[in-house]
Amino acid sequence: MYRRLLKRSSHEHLSTHLGLRAQSRYDWPMTNLLIIKVGDAFPEVVRDYGDFETLFQQALTAEGFTASVFDPRTGAPLPDPATIDGLIITGSHSMVSEREPWSEALQPWLRDARARDVAMLGVCYGHQLMAAAFGGHVDFHPEGRESGTLAVRLTETGRADALLGTLPERFYAHLTHAQSVLEAPSDAQVLAFNDHDANQALRYGPRQWSVQFHPEFTPEVMRAYLERQREVLSDLGRDPQKLIDEVAMTPEATGLLTSFAGRVFNPASST
Repeated sequence: MYRRLLKRSSHEHLSTHLGLRAQSRYDWPMTNLLIIKVGDAFPEVVRDYGDFETLFQQALTAEGFTASVFDPRTGAPLPDPATIDGLIITGSHSMVSEREPWSEALQPWLRDARARDVAMLGVCYGHQLMAAAFGGHVDFHPEGRESGTLAVRLTETGRADALLGTLPERFYAHLTHAQSVLEAPSDAQVLAFNDHDANQALRYGPRQWSVQFHPEFTPEVMRAYLERQREVLSDLGRDPQKLIDEVAMTPEATGLLTSFAGRVFNPASST
């Protein structure tokens, strides 16, 4: 039902192309990585750069990983968590507090997946959805929207974390969100924060993480989002053009995706 996720050496790619199956010390076991697509990017972003799931796939493919996609909004039955090794939950223009039926149905499914120790990475809406599913509180941020390429800092716990701890103590990331995790689940570890949001990254278990920022965004996508948000940002007293001018590459944040995929392959590296 799902395409397989496989990390291959260039030698294996060539051997497969020639109809051979290479066996080498670089071979990985076949592993299922699933992108849970919970929203669509703006039409001009989809046209010029690809939809949310495509942005994730492009970042993963660049490092030799591929992943299948499942959209729960279609009403299709949710897959059995026992068949999944890892999942990534995308962003969305929906709001967790709106409690859409497809979103509400994902919450017990995520709790089941966590109980089975399925590796998870929630991003933006996915971050908020995981926090809500595991007992946190999500709603509109009292200071309004956070958008732009902005600084994020690791907590002491984050610096020691197997996944987030691979990042510098202070790094830049692409952000665009109106809602936030206002209260983290009681059993979650806070891994990162900034001046706007105390819960920029959370960990819920041995292999379950979520981040408010967008590791899949490129500078071009971030600028397109800021162009769309000029009016609302101006209404909040922000300078949209300054935010656009300050958009930059975020290699540390982007690298989080392939670091996570590596931990799907090698669960022992998550501890």
